Amino acid sequence: MIARRRIALLLGAAAVAALLTALVLPMLNRTIDEITLPLRHEDIIRQQAAEKDLDPALIAGVIYAESKFTDATSHAGAKGLMQITPATAEEIARLSGATAFELDDLSDPDINIRYGAFYLRYLMDRYEGNLVLTLAAYNGGPGNVDHWLEEGRTRVRDIPFAETREYVKRVIDARGDYVREYRDELGL
Repeated sequence: MIARRRIALLLGAAAVAALLTALVLPMLNRTIDEITLPLRHEDIIRQQAAEKDLDPALIAGVIYAESKFTDATSHAGAKGLMQITPATAEEIARLSGATAFELDDLSDPDINIRYGAFYLRYLMDRYEGNLVLTLAAYNGGPGNVDHWLEEGRTRVRDIPFAETREYVKRVIDARGDYVREYRDELGL
């Protein structure tokens, strides 16, 4: 009789453990993803990707590489999620026809992602859709990329700046991760 009770208790405990595992494990996996590969402002990312004809996973990958979705100001003065420098922001404002831009606006996720997506589209057009050159220019500046092109450098391994080489790889890897992990959230 005692043996049957123990077996029943063990079976009951095993069933509860299985149920908890089935309920908790997916939430735990999502929490781990959120820590290691965060995603915020996906509505803005989707909207800007559609408006600028960009891959939303690319925008998310750039944000991840630039700031890991944390609004900050870098030692170089780059601001916001997409880490836009004041000089680049002024150029984007000029190119896009923005009339009331202020540097503090870059702390607003909507404006920051809008400006960053505009700049990505601008660079994609400038470099005829070449993702490596676009990302290298986003990180190292279009002047440097133009110089590298004159020297025949068009591949990741040809980029002379180690930081920019690693940045391009990091964004491309993150883009793939966002496609895999956040397909629905990014509308892919």
